[in-house]
Amino acid sequence: MRKKCYRFFGALLTSQGNWLNKMSEKGFRLVRAGKLLYEFEPCTPGQYQYQVELVADKSKENAEDYALFLEDIGYRVFFKNINLNYSVGKIRWRPWTEKGGTISTNKTTFNRELLIVEKINDGKPFELHTSYEDKAIYCRKLQKLWFFLFLTAVIMGIFMRTWILGTISAVSLIVLIVYQIEHMKLQRLSKEKEW
Repeated sequence: MRKKCYRFFGALLTSQGNWLNKMSEKGFRLVRAGKLLYEFEPCTPGQYQYQVELVADKSKENAEDYALFLEDIGYRVFFKNINLNYSVGKIRWRPWTEKGGTISTNKTTFNRELLIVEKINDGKPFELHTSYEDKAIYCRKLQKLWFFLFLTAVIMGIFMRTWILGTISAVSLIVLIVYQIEHMKLQRLSKEKEW
């Protein structure tokens, strides 16, 4: 019997991945992901592992190529939204992305900003980024996303004078600092490994 859960994680990728792994430990495998919907089917508890990857910085072609690459090595992938936008014809400006992903529309990566990646649990840790250098590059990408969110919330908060945007900017700043610390640690480990 299938199970449906409604959740919204936004840009909290680690929380989303942890929740999906807990669902797998309870004996549920992801079969479909919608804007708020996660649909599961029964499986052996702990049979699958999940990682959530940000691909909003990629062009549509690069995101699809990356998803195909992951499928070719045996993973299942689901595209997922990072925001809750139910309107049609929206355009997003993402100045923190690569050249082809700066303008996001319904025909490109809008509402397809994340990849949920599933692998069969083989007892080994599931990491999409294995080298320290690769992890540092990915961490830097997440920093850019959170910095843009922080800057937008601060500017809008100043003009609109609302505590909600102040709270969003404070939370964004905390996450940004956490990623900065992680990025510095990964860079140090990457340099140590070179020696």
